[in-house]
Amino acid sequence: MATYAYRCPACGTFDQTRPMGEAPECVACPRCAASSPRQWTAPLLAQMNPALRSALAREEASRDVPEVVTRASGSARR
Repeated sequence: MATYAYRCPACGTFDQTRPMGEAPECVACPRCAASSPRQWTAPLLAQMNPALRSALAREEASRDVPEVVTRASGSARR
């Protein structure tokens, strides 16, 4: 589920949680029922688990500059 931001012309901003990719362009304001367009905001990556964010950053960096290793991870030297 993803959180989408909407802005009512009379009441201001509010959020709605919907399945990813299923957010309509406009929804009714929960307070006054006015048509409220969707706001485009940055993803909330700051709320992501730090270990997951670090792993995703390493994975993305490895696309262009792969890490060079001398042995398989987890293997012990003999």
